[in-house]
Amino acid sequence: MINEFRRARRRKVSDTVLVVDTMTDSVVGRLGNLSETGMLLMASMPLVDDALYQFRFNLTDARGRETTFEVGAHLLWQDSASASGQSWTGFRFITVPDEQMQQLRHWIEAPGGQFE
Repeated sequence: MINEFRRARRRKVSDTVLVVDTMTDSVVGRLGNLSETGMLLMASMPLVDDALYQFRFNLTDARGRETTFEVGAHLLWQDSASASGQSWTGFRFITVPDEQMQQLRHWIEAPGGQFE
């Protein structure tokens, strides 16, 4: 049996949440899961290994309120997905504004979430 240790809980993103590269204003993929320290992204375009990115995405809370998040992220790894032209990518957050971090924590810990 493999015991995996992660520093932060990862909440699955059940809705389609598109992620935009703010430098090019283009959609780069969709969220798979999210934690306080990073995210899993299903990328729909090629990304550069070990590069830094500035992303924007929106999350909706249990009350239906939408919040926009802008994060700086470091691409740690990527792996080809079964669909052509797509890849699973793992990012570590390097910048998240304090107010947005509090909102992210609330979203992650909100009732009804599924965790990986």
